[in-house]
Amino acid sequence: METAHDYDSIWRESGATIWRAVYAYSGGRRDVADDAVAEAFARAMTRGGEVTDPVAYLFRVAFRVASAELVRRTKESNDMPDTLVADPNQNGLADVLGAMRSLSPAQRAAVYLHYRADLPVREVAHLTGMSSAAVKVHLMRGRRRLRALLGDDDEDTT
Repeated sequence: METAHDYDSIWRESGATIWRAVYAYSGGRRDVADDAVAEAFARAMTRGGEVTDPVAYLFRVAFRVASAELVRRTKESNDMPDTLVADPNQNGLADVLGAMRSLSPAQRAAVYLHYRADLPVREVAHLTGMSSAAVKVHLMRGRRRLRALLGDDDEDTT
């Protein structure tokens, strides 16, 4: 089946961003991000011309696949694997990943896409399938939780 979109170009332009977002969403689980993104691309390519917005479709499917895998793993075990990409002692990465894991998956996705991928709230909402209001709530709650866990560097905010 021939596809209506150039998924090679989409992979080069957006693949890394999608993977990093799913990696953050899954709480730093590299295997979940790898599998979810691969599955999202496979599903998109088999759907061909049915996919009107391939990047948004890829984000949504990857998040759903990752979410299903996290639910499955939670049912199997309450242990959280510690799969880190970089040295956990480097610049407090272990602290940040630990704090991100304490957020809900929706909060992790919103925080990562907005602050790390530098996407506006409207684009985060579009990519995740949430409303802009829901994204704002997840950002607010995620920031509040991260501030409580990591401390507030800006103590003199006026």
